[in-house]
Amino acid sequence: MINLFFSTLDETITYLLEYIGITGEPLYYAKAIVAVLIIFIFAFIANWIAKNIILVFVWKFIGKSKNKWLKFLVKNKFFKRLSHIAPVIFIYLLGPIILDKYEKLAELTYLVTNIYVIVAVWLIIYSFINVLSDIYNTLEVAKARPIKGYIQVFKIIVGIIAAILIISLLLGQSPLVMLTGLGAMTAVLMLVFRDTILGFVGGLQVTANDLVRIGDWIEMPKYGADGDVVDITLHAVSVQNWDRTISVIPTYSLASEGFKNWRGMVSTGGRRIMRSVYIDMKSIKFCNNTQLEKFENVAYLKDYIKSRKKEIQEYNKNHNYDDSNLVNGRRMTNIGVFRAYITNYLANHPSVKTDLLYMVRQLQPNEKGLPLEVYCFANTTEWAIYERIQADIFDHIFSVIPFFDLDIYQLPSDINVKLGDKKMNMLNDQNDD
Repeated sequence: MINLFFSTLDETITYLLEYIGITGEPLYYAKAIVAVLIIFIFAFIANWIAKNIILVFVWKFIGKSKNKWLKFLVKNKFFKRLSHIAPVIFIYLLGPIILDKYEKLAELTYLVTNIYVIVAVWLIIYSFINVLSDIYNTLEVAKARPIKGYIQVFKIIVGIIAAILIISLLLGQSPLVMLTGLGAMTAVLMLVFRDTILGFVGGLQVTANDLVRIGDWIEMPKYGADGDVVDITLHAVSVQNWDRTISVIPTYSLASEGFKNWRGMVSTGGRRIMRSVYIDMKSIKFCNNTQLEKFENVAYLKDYIKSRKKEIQEYNKNHNYDDSNLVNGRRMTNIGVFRAYITNYLANHPSVKTDLLYMVRQLQPNEKGLPLEVYCFANTTEWAIYERIQADIFDHIFSVIPFFDLDIYQLPSDINVKLGDKKMNMLNDQNDD
């Protein structure tokens, strides 16, 4: 029936063309052009039906569905690109019937159609790859094991295959011949795709060793990076710095160069505080009874002073030390009591993680005095809150230092120098009198 329809249509077209004066060889070419136009008109109609009727019905059905796969298929234009196959079906169905008398024209039409099919399938595969990527990114493992780099590599491979198929069609050669030719171009390809190959290998190492995840806070001063990882691709890792700028790091650099990852800090839920206070060493001394009585009234020191007193008295008694002399035996110092106070203060602070290491220690004395370092972990990783906790702790430390008869070392300012000179002049005047 279809053959009868197109046979009648061919006779009608012949009659009309002869009617307007086209005969002989021009008639043959005119009919060939009309035949191609008819095929493409039917292909256009098929494409219109697929996009405006079938796809609309599909989208309405998917709109009511809760299936994530279907949602992602629509998002990535899978069905829209799939609709490009509809006109191709009509060309292949009608071509043998309409173009049976026009061999060269049929070959050209099929060549263009085959290239169109390759491009359409290429885009369909790309859409499906994107769907797989989106589905994977909804999983918890996606943050720890991003696959964006692998997705890009797979897309490149698909693109290369499509390009080889298209070139082989245009040249009329087998794809295997093209692949054999590519073997001779290996050196050129290695040069052209150097960054891609390095990125792929680096991405494998980063993923296999779990070096970086999306959301990790990393530092890499060489590239000006200090912030959260927002994207990991085949060629680069994007880091949003704290000043909201974006630093881009080559993926292979993460595997070949050193960088700092703060993931461990984030996973423990605590951020380290490590800061020193410089104590003027001239203010360090043994505690007398009056000071010990004063310190014993401090809640954080009451038990410490009692137990320490008992321990020292027993030690001195057992060794027959004469405690009337300050240098004999063991005694408490104001700096030691101060360290005990800060340690107990940290142990009772609501914002310090006491399940992690915390201590107060002395560092090597230097020209600025005796560094007394506070080492502990705040119970948060939020930057602003962490800074507030750290500031509150040291506000308290600076405030209580005079209570222990200790002085903080500070480089003399202009005012200190002027006051010192004034005091010196007053003493000189008194001596003159």
